[in-house]
Amino acid sequence: MSVAGWQQTSAQTGTSLGGTNFSYKNPKSYTIAQIKFEGNLHYDAERLSNMSGLRQGKKITIPGDDVSSAIQKLWKQKVFSDVQIVALKTIGSDIWLKVIVKEKEKLSRYGFRGDPSKSEADNLREALALRKGMRVDENTIHRIKRVTKSYYINKGFYNCKVEVIKKLDTLLGNDLVQLVIPVDKGEKVKIREIIIEGADEITQEKLLRKMKKTKQIKWWRFFAASKFLPTEYRNDKEKLISFYHSQAYRDAELIFDTVYRNEEDNTLSIHLKVDEGSQFYLRDISWVGNSKYRSGQLDTILGIEKGDKYSQGILDTRLFMNPSGTDVSSLYMDDGYLFFSINPVEVMVENDSVDLEMRIYEGKQAIVNRVIIKGNDRTSEHVVRREIRTKPGDLFNRNDAIRTQQLLAQLGYFNPETLGIEPVPNQQDGTVDITYTVEERPSDQIELSGGWGAGRVVGTLGVSFNNFSMRKLFKLKEWKPLPSGDGQRLSIRAQSNGIFFQSYNFSFTEPWLGKKRPNSFSFTGWHSVQSLNGLPKSDPDRSFIKIYGASAGLGVRLKRPDEYFNFYSEMSYQYYVLQNFGSVFSFSEGYANNLSLRFSLSRNSIDQPIYPRSGSSIQLSYKFTPIPFSLFDGIDDYTDVPDQQKFKWLEYNKIKFSSSFFTTLSKDRKLVLNARMGFGILQEWNKKVGPSPFERFYLGGSGLTGFNLDGREIIALRGYGDNLISPSQGGLLISKYTVELRYPLSLNPNATIYGLAFAEAGNTWNDWKKYNPFEVKRSAGVGIRIFLPMFGLMGLDYGWGFDQYDQGSQGYGTQTLQNIRKGQFHFTIGMNLGEL
Repeated sequence: MSVAGWQQTSAQTGTSLGGTNFSYKNPKSYTIAQIKFEGNLHYDAERLSNMSGLRQGKKITIPGDDVSSAIQKLWKQKVFSDVQIVALKTIGSDIWLKVIVKEKEKLSRYGFRGDPSKSEADNLREALALRKGMRVDENTIHRIKRVTKSYYINKGFYNCKVEVIKKLDTLLGNDLVQLVIPVDKGEKVKIREIIIEGADEITQEKLLRKMKKTKQIKWWRFFAASKFLPTEYRNDKEKLISFYHSQAYRDAELIFDTVYRNEEDNTLSIHLKVDEGSQFYLRDISWVGNSKYRSGQLDTILGIEKGDKYSQGILDTRLFMNPSGTDVSSLYMDDGYLFFSINPVEVMVENDSVDLEMRIYEGKQAIVNRVIIKGNDRTSEHVVRREIRTKPGDLFNRNDAIRTQQLLAQLGYFNPETLGIEPVPNQQDGTVDITYTVEERPSDQIELSGGWGAGRVVGTLGVSFNNFSMRKLFKLKEWKPLPSGDGQRLSIRAQSNGIFFQSYNFSFTEPWLGKKRPNSFSFTGWHSVQSLNGLPKSDPDRSFIKIYGASAGLGVRLKRPDEYFNFYSEMSYQYYVLQNFGSVFSFSEGYANNLSLRFSLSRNSIDQPIYPRSGSSIQLSYKFTPIPFSLFDGIDDYTDVPDQQKFKWLEYNKIKFSSSFFTTLSKDRKLVLNARMGFGILQEWNKKVGPSPFERFYLGGSGLTGFNLDGREIIALRGYGDNLISPSQGGLLISKYTVELRYPLSLNPNATIYGLAFAEAGNTWNDWKKYNPFEVKRSAGVGIRIFLPMFGLMGLDYGWGFDQYDQGSQGYGTQTLQNIRKGQFHFTIGMNLGEL
């Protein structure tokens, strides 16, 4: 490329062109008599004149900065591949100029050839961000090659070859080009071996495990590929040395490393050499700058004794980032010291001993100034703000901010993966603004499904509006498609398989009754009818059970023993009508009334509802009939009293306990262990009357029945048939234990998917004397869960039962031990498999 038309002939005499001499020793001023532009296709002369700053009548100095400045201005437009300025002639102080430009070509289209798949081509197009009409130059070509090659190298194709072929697109115009990008990925280059020289104190096997993304070929390695990724390799080298520092090898360093190709099998070998040095120990720890807390208190929080190994990892955890929140930084920040900082300084290093001085800057206690909420496009601001624990005027408290994030995640209206907290401190006035960023996600659900219940297909149609607004019900502009944003829950559900079964359910929940305190109110009403023979309603031989029911409950969020506790109380009433209903219950004709109270104390510290990673959920509930009706029926001896008369008004008390704990097992917080345990007891008030035939426990299968029959507890035990680990009329006692190992395949809020492996055990009993919580039926298996906002959580499990069970004594029917199916698939809907 030429930047100017001056031809240099002598550094001393000057520049000559077209018979005109320009001397650098004697610059002259000229007036542009005429200026012409050549080679411009899309820019007229006037626009180029404005771009360059050269125009007719302007005085310029030659030689001087005027011409070079004009060239630079044209280059800055980034639309020319060549710029020349030529002096045609001079007459006296007038000069005639010609500006010759060559415009860069424009892109008309481009495409890939060779190995790229459709998905790879789509990813490359997104990374390249090429668009029709953009200018194409050598930098564009180099960038295409660099980005494409880097994409495949990061996938393990270390020998990838990329070309860019430029062709004139004569169909569309002379200045338009199409780009063809042939790609030859080659074979994936894997790592044959990794050698770590100098690893004497820590074994090479342990060090290799710390390199998470750089793995050598092993026959048993399926999930961690052995491909070489340069970026991950650099990160793994840092992790290697960090691990040495965490093991008190303070001076450990990587002396050199090399990666070389093995031509015979197209693999790579990696050779690293480390200098481990010696382990160091802490001889003395002192504190400087602390006035809020005594040094002894800080020593207790730090939890590191003199003589302990000098582990950088442990030190950082105790100072800044202990997951339990018991580090020194949390101690200060939970008391408003947002401007707090601590700097551990090695004041003495002698032999293998280190003296540390903890230099503290406490600063002022920060007052919360503004609390800002962003991203709540659908949910009303007061619904978000009432969950926020950091209030304007309060001292900043990091634990309150973290708790707020947890509460917002538990609402279910926002994507828990993108919830953000951004404190913006102002040291001048000692305040802090806190911004909570949320991302709305669909929370309403529609259920349109078919299930299997009572030996027949049961169809279900239901809608659940989990962010409903009763306040906006009469504002037509707010119907999108229903009024929403106030956090109320409205559910309507209908089930039927025709004349054999129909069920209708309505529920409403207001989580903040009175709008000032988190006291919830809920109301539920339902009606169902099931027929065994499917005869018309008017037929006197029709066999059926009808259930009418309603319940109302109040919930209170407690502050003691801590803020994770909730108390819930509920009153419910069910009315049962039976006609020729066979042997499902202890009586088949008549009616029963079930008036009950239920009190529940629970503690829920789970971080989010869909894919929990930490926290626990513990619940203890007590349900009972408050009036001892048998005291007023005038009957002393119930020996010959039929069950229908004994249970006109049910009498019972029911105790249930359940717990669920979540623990992350990997640093990326994806691999999660969930351990659950549950117990239940159903007892009678009057031993002469006997236990209630309703409200019993049924164990086995997926926990799905398709309908609610009589208040029974349907508890899953995968690997066994539905309800088969219970007597035919249900159990009075139950124990169940479950362990699940979960790993997410997608955490997208629009489709959360995770796989699981489980082991569980349980059993039911009808006699306290036979109750043994360790005499259980065991099973194990694998499964998958899919959460779709419109449909809720769905899953499929394959379970394998390990233990036989005595069907004859339990009353399971005619099935024998010889034909019990062990391996079974189970379809599930809902967050939990039964309430235990």
